[in-house]
Amino acid sequence: MDSISLNIESGSFVALVGASGSGKSTLMKTINRLVAPDSGEVLINGADIRAADAPKLRRTIGYVFQGIGLFPHMRVAENIAIGPKLAGLPLSSQRLAELLEGVELDGGYASRMPHELSGGQRQRIGVARALAADPSILLMDEPFGALDPITRDALGKRVRALHDRLELTTVMVTHDMAEALLLADRVLVMESGAIVADQTPEQLLAGGGGDTAQELVAVPRDQAKALARLAAGTAR
Repeated sequence: MDSISLNIESGSFVALVGASGSGKSTLMKTINRLVAPDSGEVLINGADIRAADAPKLRRTIGYVFQGIGLFPHMRVAENIAIGPKLAGLPLSSQRLAELLEGVELDGGYASRMPHELSGGQRQRIGVARALAADPSILLMDEPFGALDPITRDALGKRVRALHDRLELTTVMVTHDMAEALLLADRVLVMESGAIVADQTPEQLLAGGGGDTAQELVAVPRDQAKALARLAAGTAR
């Protein structure tokens, strides 16, 4: 990455978009020290994260993986509770039920094994696990990429609702510009390890952010126009 200077306000929902290899995941992973920058510093509430114990830091920051990452030999309840357990704070049955309810799953899922769940259900469990330790920061790395469109849309709306209700600071990596525009308050466009646009969804839709950003915005915009022509019975 190249000379990135960035401030993310508490309570904001930020989407990182850009082509594969542009640096999105690398930038996000510097927040919880999964990636150590060669220079510069990362501050959370004014404190340099290099001064914190790395495992302890990561347990205070929720992280939703692209590949979900549930432990296949553990039941859903054990997967959700792994963070608090490592911190020496066992998860109560009431808290477990609250977390499942938060991702719109009933308590019966607690005893299931990961292989008994659909992809969407596993990703919901991944979100519940990320929230189990009551983090103030939620990081998501392509969290919905492997899901079907209906499940992806529903889970995206649920995550946004949880972000608002829990007053989280959320950073999400996505390749889907439509998803970024619909879920985020602020969209950062990356190219070759640099941030080339930092805009609100409204600013991007109004033509802001430069050529790279507008190339990404053009995809959902052109799709919407094509669907409108198809609905009207005109040429594709």
